[in-house]
Amino acid sequence: MPVQASADIGPPDHQDPEPRPDTPRSRSAWWARVGQLLIGLVSFGISLAFMVRSDLGLDPWDVFHQGLAVSSGLPIGFCTILVGVAVLLLWIPLRQRPGIGTIANVVLVGLSLDATLFLLGPAKTSAIRWAFLIAGIVLNGIATGAYIGAGLGPGPRDGLMVGLAGRGISVRVARTIIEVSILIAGYLLGGTIGIGTVLYAVSIGPIVHVSLPFFSSDRTEPSAGRRVRRGQR
Repeated sequence: MPVQASADIGPPDHQDPEPRPDTPRSRSAWWARVGQLLIGLVSFGISLAFMVRSDLGLDPWDVFHQGLAVSSGLPIGFCTILVGVAVLLLWIPLRQRPGIGTIANVVLVGLSLDATLFLLGPAKTSAIRWAFLIAGIVLNGIATGAYIGAGLGPGPRDGLMVGLAGRGISVRVARTIIEVSILIAGYLLGGTIGIGTVLYAVSIGPIVHVSLPFFSSDRTEPSAGRRVRRGQR
């Protein structure tokens, strides 16, 4: 559920040559990106658990996931995985191709969400609820920058938006239609909308604006700054 980011990043004064794909350095860099992807996705799921336990409101997609969980009796993380698979199937007519990050996103976010909810009890005071909400939003933004910055494939929901944009619908319109529809459906199913929904909407962009350039796997390349400024992943 990631956002477009912009940041001004320039190349270092002294840059090493681009490593060949078959060199140990290149293989090591690829595994580092995989590790960053996995940590980012698990952290993303943990951040959602904090927001769920705050009971102060979720982002649109997780309002929908929570609504499905409430209406079906299934764990919210499992509902997150089911929705991810369903959205991924919608990629087929849009001719979108998943990457390793796409598949990992479908599985890991939901599993880490349910595992964290199992370990993290409900907030018992208003102060703890607010602490959970703020921690969840901040961690969510950092985790988003980490898994997108790994550059190993978009999440299924982001790919749906990109696929629709490729069919002539502007990204802004596609994202708005999808998220408003999902938010309404989630609310009608019993998902939580509140101050947390608003805070997430206004703060996630600035947080990712900072975290994405930091975690970008190509930030040491001369053209990295231009790509991040254009929001390309």
